[in-house]
Amino acid sequence: MIVQDARVLRDDFIPKEVVHRDSEVQELSRALEPLVENEQARNILLYGPPGTGKTCLSQYVMEKLEEELLDFNYMYINCWENYNRFKVLYKALEGVGKTLHVHRQSTPTDELYSKLKDYDRAPYVLILDEVDQLEDEKVLYDLQGLNNVHIVMIANTQESVFYNMDDRVRSRLIDSKRIQFKAYTSDQLQDILMDRAEWGLDSSAVDSSLIKKIALSSEGDARIAIGVLRAAARMAEERDKKEITRDMIQEAVPEAKDNNKKKNEEKLNNHQEKLYEIVNEEEEIQPGDLYEKYREAMDEPKSDRMLRKYLQKMDHYNLIEAEGEGRWRKYRSVE
Repeated sequence: MIVQDARVLRDDFIPKEVVHRDSEVQELSRALEPLVENEQARNILLYGPPGTGKTCLSQYVMEKLEEELLDFNYMYINCWENYNRFKVLYKALEGVGKTLHVHRQSTPTDELYSKLKDYDRAPYVLILDEVDQLEDEKVLYDLQGLNNVHIVMIANTQESVFYNMDDRVRSRLIDSKRIQFKAYTSDQLQDILMDRAEWGLDSSAVDSSLIKKIALSSEGDARIAIGVLRAAARMAEERDKKEITRDMIQEAVPEAKDNNKKKNEEKLNNHQEKLYEIVNEEEEIQPGDLYEKYREAMDEPKSDRMLRKYLQKMDHYNLIEAEGEGRWRKYRSVE
């Protein structure tokens, strides 16, 4: 068995130390320092390409705060899955154990907000990942106005969050502390993978030259890099080998990228799935034609603004390709 701790090879594993993100850790920690004095912290936005450590680092800093503060709570909420006001408020209440008498089918959304507003105990941080996927931004206005609730937003770009946002909501969020995450270099990915290999695999399971090969193949995305290492380790165990070989890495790279794509596809809601289906069927299509085909297929179509957000997110995650601006914009399928 070359795998010593399989948890370490999961892309949602929170390490004891986060490498090559010291400045980002310090910035986020400083922005949350008022919580130590039980004061209100600024709204915070972490932004950068997929696989740059935003989600991992945010939870890492929260766990450090849990070690420092006797009374402190946080809740991670993925807004791609929890995309409306009710879902976000429900998850927020779930994090402080206040959903006992909440019925998902019949409880009014404003009642959820009232329950959260009554929360007056320890500082409570909500990590809103994929925040640009929210269909109703009013919930951001709701949350940032609560005394003991603090929000950390995560997105791929600043523009995807603030573009075309309701003026009332933007006025409350525009001065958010913004922390940029750049894509990892191949050298940085090597260090991340070396740590994962040290913690999760037998000491002789993988050679440093193969770690370098994985890093170079992962295009700055740590999730793909860790996925390749995980897939290769699984191959070695299935074949009863004591170490990962170059051929295994060769097989693992496309497998990991394909798995990453499938995970992103599984996140799509019905409306996003329909847009994705149309783009793949047409192979190349302009926005007007895409929206028209989408509306013909859906009983309750979303607004153009929401469709643009959906398509932008799919582009960020390499599910489709976007090219050009305005009337010259086109969406293409990705092989």
